Amino acid sequence: MILLALGFLKDFTVFFMALTLDDVKRVAHLARIAINDDEAQSTHAQLSGIFQLIAQMEAVDVSAIAPMSHAQDVTQRLREDAVTENDQRDRFQAIAPQVEAGLYLVPKVIE
Repeated sequence: MILLALGFLKDFTVFFMALTLDDVKRVAHLARIAINDDEAQSTHAQLSGIFQLIAQMEAVDVSAIAPMSHAQDVTQRLREDAVTENDQRDRFQAIAPQVEAGLYLVPKVIE
């Protein structure tokens, strides 16, 4: 729930500073994770650090930077689309239990 709210907030630092130890314990309870006080303190510190990092990244102006699909300017080599195997449909259907109009017939399993 905390992470879902990120897209709707403009000032991340206000939201992240509001994260309390009780919030960490509540989220752990909702996730059915057993957590003691020491682990809750550690998790709170780690989450606060992550939220501060996100706030710093959000403060950077990237409006003049064009999006890219890959960190390096590479293209994938593609092979020619050519048939490499013989058509064996008739051979396979000859040994099938039931075939009709080129289709395999199977028992009905869903009513």
